[in-house]
Amino acid sequence: MDKVTVAARCRGVDVPASPFLTETRVRRMSEGRYEGDEVAGALAVVRPGDRVLELGAGLGVVSAVIARNAAPAAVLSFEANPALVPHIRALHALNGLEDRIELRNQVLMSGPDRPETRTFYLRNSFLGSSLVDADNRQTRPVEVPTAALDEVLREFRPDVLIMDIEGGELEFLEHARLHGIRAVVIEFHPGVYGKDGAKTCKDRLRALGFQKDEKLSTRFVWTCTRNIVRMEPPSPVGGWSCQIARLKHPVVVPPAHRSHIQPSGVLTGAGQVVPHAATWRNARLLTPPPARPAQAERLPGRWLWGGVLWRYFPHFVTESVTRLWALEHIDQSGFDGILFAPKNPGVTDPPPAFHREFLDLMGCGLPIREARVPCVPDELIVPGQGFGLGDISRGTDRFIETMALRFARDVAPEGPSRLYISRSRLGAGRGSLLGEAQLEARLAEEGYEIFHPQAHSLAEQVARYKAAKQIVAAEGSALHFLAFVARPDQQVAMILRRRSGATRHISTHLESFSGRAPLWIETLRRAWMPEGEVRKRLAVGEPDFAAVQAALIANGFAAPCPRWEQPDEAEMRAELGSGYTLMEDDARLAG
Repeated sequence: MDKVTVAARCRGVDVPASPFLTETRVRRMSEGRYEGDEVAGALAVVRPGDRVLELGAGLGVVSAVIARNAAPAAVLSFEANPALVPHIRALHALNGLEDRIELRNQVLMSGPDRPETRTFYLRNSFLGSSLVDADNRQTRPVEVPTAALDEVLREFRPDVLIMDIEGGELEFLEHARLHGIRAVVIEFHPGVYGKDGAKTCKDRLRALGFQKDEKLSTRFVWTCTRNIVRMEPPSPVGGWSCQIARLKHPVVVPPAHRSHIQPSGVLTGAGQVVPHAATWRNARLLTPPPARPAQAERLPGRWLWGGVLWRYFPHFVTESVTRLWALEHIDQSGFDGILFAPKNPGVTDPPPAFHREFLDLMGCGLPIREARVPCVPDELIVPGQGFGLGDISRGTDRFIETMALRFARDVAPEGPSRLYISRSRLGAGRGSLLGEAQLEARLAEEGYEIFHPQAHSLAEQVARYKAAKQIVAAEGSALHFLAFVARPDQQVAMILRRRSGATRHISTHLESFSGRAPLWIETLRRAWMPEGEVRKRLAVGEPDFAAVQAALIANGFAAPCPRWEQPDEAEMRAELGSGYTLMEDDARLAG
């Protein structure tokens, strides 16, 4: 192995010789003054075991000094300049830091519509190389791969951000949420974007809840920190899911656009996130803390926080009603309404009727209001998420008790003792059982009423569910609604149309709320997905008719009778139509 020439030693880090080291830099490194303000801030805020994200590794000295002196668990460094990468790696190898520091030659981006590459402008001095070609000096553009900040935050989970990216910080901070980051050390570059740009950067950090450390900060380098509220998924056995937060003059921040993950929620008047207002699915936070808006309108009155308001029934009934357990613990006469954040802020059509119907069944006459712009209610009562998708599908005791005491208590049973809940009329694009019409004919012969819930009001659905003693259903969201009124003396069987975690959520919901687990009839011969789709809720499954019949007979849902024959293959293919792909796990037919 070639002997490496050490050009300088900086705070315990040996710096190998490279063409980027001038005499001045070597001297400053040896004296411990190289990037002195940045290093001092980093060593003050990085704690043992922290995870450090660095944007703009430069020569690699700053992150190496942090790794050597502050004992972080891991450092992830991004450097856009490809010419610096081999010299940074040489520094890591010389100091035995390869396992502590990961280096990526990428541009980390925070904004939407991220391109695969970004143009980076190289100058003779690495100090002037930047994403911003701000003056007339000669540069050489190169294309550098990009990475998404949200993915890095989710996968690396940094505690501290170190940023020196030669003017790129203005664009980066415009969209960055910095979820989970406790401290930031940042160098500003007003020579690139002017005093107004520097002010914008600082205002953005303040909006994210960071406070400048006056002792550690200078005009061009800030060290700033904020208090981090550690957010955990709701638990059915206790914690914030069973608590109510009462806030004076909070800031309600709706989502800016429709997406799966939407920064939105409730902040205190001081800008701190209110974890009770968050919405989780499984162990994933769907509403990361938003930045504090520059402006927010006053909303007079006292409001109950409802969370995210869906207009799609399957998610409304599982994710928009999760805080209504608080109705059993408040006096509605003292409230002006229930305040929600819209799932799709671009839709302003009148709300679907089931919103009001569900609240009426809860004995709740409060009006619904969607926060379309940031607002400051005089008072906001924020119940925790007592139900939802994931482990919380069990529901908290308070949520289950409230549903038992309040939901549909005035709706009388009406209907037959046997009911089949069908999906056959939901239309294309909703997921289905192939051959369901033939299955319905067999069940009708067994005395089952074929019930299409979407054709009935919620009260009519409840009446049918209360009357039935035996319910067979094509697995789907109707079973979530059934669970709110299901009884332990009621038999429920669900015919699976997919293999998905959503099936477990339904089963858990039914068992926890009714006290009796549903029968799983998992007899799929094969299943298809629309071409190009990955969402399992859109799967079309072909049940094995004879196996379905056998399961129903064995569990008392049907009487012994001649074998149910499988529908003709050509008919099934015609019913399926084109545009579907056989799922790989189902390529072999069941015996």
